[in-house]
Amino acid sequence: MKNTLLSLNTYNYRRGGSDAVFFDHQKLFQELDWNTVAFTMRHPKNEVSEWEQYFVDELEFGNDYSLLQKIVMAGKVIYSWEASANLKKLIQRIRPDIAHAHCIYHHLSPSVLAVLSEAGIPTVMTAHDLKLACPAYKMLNKAGVCERCKHGNLWHVVKNRCIHDSLSASMLVSVESSVHKLFGLYKKNLDKIITPSQFYRNKLIEWGWRPDKLVYIPNFIHYQSYVPQYKAGEYFLYFGRLAPEKGVDTLIKAALMTGVKLKLAGTGPYEKKLHRLVPEGCNTIEFLGYRSGDTLKSLIQHARAVVLPSQWYENAPISILESYACGKPVIGSRIGGIPEMLKPGETGFLFETGNVTALSELLQDIQSMPETRLEEMGRAAHNFATSAFTVDRYLENMCSLYQSLGVRLLN
Repeated sequence: MKNTLLSLNTYNYRRGGSDAVFFDHQKLFQELDWNTVAFTMRHPKNEVSEWEQYFVDELEFGNDYSLLQKIVMAGKVIYSWEASANLKKLIQRIRPDIAHAHCIYHHLSPSVLAVLSEAGIPTVMTAHDLKLACPAYKMLNKAGVCERCKHGNLWHVVKNRCIHDSLSASMLVSVESSVHKLFGLYKKNLDKIITPSQFYRNKLIEWGWRPDKLVYIPNFIHYQSYVPQYKAGEYFLYFGRLAPEKGVDTLIKAALMTGVKLKLAGTGPYEKKLHRLVPEGCNTIEFLGYRSGDTLKSLIQHARAVVLPSQWYENAPISILESYACGKPVIGSRIGGIPEMLKPGETGFLFETGNVTALSELLQDIQSMPETRLEEMGRAAHNFATSAFTVDRYLENMCSLYQSLGVRLLN
C-alpha cells in the first residue's frame, strides 16, 4: 500500500513560483513512493494528467466574456459549485491521506476546502502570498504597502481599486472576501497553514489567525543542480518579474547614479516604463528579457552580486536561494521575509526599501570591494543555503506535520 497526496492548485503547469512549488512538492513525495493526485483548473498549457476529467473549466480574467459569462464567473469566484462537485467525485475514487492546497482562491474557490473537511480529510495550505489576510494578496496599493483592511473594513479594496486598478474587479473581490470571512471558509476548514517565512506567520497572526494554525516550514533548493562560481563578476544582476512592486525602478536609478553595470533578466507589465528610465545611449544597463534554466544559472554565476529591491511584503524568495546556490551574495531590501534570509555582511547586504541613495552607496561599496571579500561572502551564502534550506529538512518538517494530523506513513 501507498500513501496518497492530493494537491490542489489553480494551474497544472509552471506559470509562476507557487506553481513550481506545487510541482516540486509532488515530485518529492513521488520519490518517497507516494501516490500523488492533482486537482486544478483546465488550461491549454497544462501538463497531461490522468485526473484531468475532474478538473474545473478554465476561468481567466483577461479573456473576453459575455455578460452572462461574467455573471457566472463572478459566482464561481465566490463559491465554485463545479469545483465542489468535481472534487467530491475525485475523492470518492482515490480517498487521499492528506490534501495540500496551494493557490486555489478565485479559480477553485474555498468550496473545495469545505468538501475536504466534510469528508474528514486533513487539509493544509501553503501561504504563497497574503490572500488569507489581504483581499488583494499583496498588502500593496498604488501608494505603497497597505494594511487598511486589517480590522475588517474591506471597503478599502474598492476605494483604492486594489485589483488591477479596476472598480468592478475590486468590488467583486471585496464581496468574495467578505463572504469567505463571514462563513469562515478558510478558518473553519483548514487544519494548518504553512508559511515559508516567519514574517508571513507573524503577519497572519497580526491579522487574526490563531498561532497554533500556522506552521513555519522554509523553502528548499536542489543545490546539487547548481555549480557555485565564487569569482566576482563585473555586473550586478536582477532576475524576476518586471512589475511595480519589485522595485526595479529603484535599482535602475541607483545604478545610473553610480555607473555600475547592471543586467536585468525578466519581463512583465512594467517593462516599457523601466526602459524609459534608461537614457538613450546608456551602455551600462542591459535588458535581457526572460531567462531560465542553464542560461539563467550562468548569468547568476558570473555576476558580482544579485539585487532584490522589492517594495512589497515578499515571502521567502527562491531567487535568494538560487543566488546562494550559485555562490553569490545578495543585496536585498529590508522588507517582508527578505531580512530573515540574509546575514548582513556575511551572505549579503540590506538597504532601506525604496531608498535610491542608500542602494547606490551600497552598489558603489560592493563595486570597490576586494574580490577576495566577495568570494568569501559567496562561500558563506552557499554554505547557508546548503545547510538551512535542504530537501531533507523540508521533507522532515512536512512529514512531521502530516503525521501530526493523523497521517500514518506507510513508507
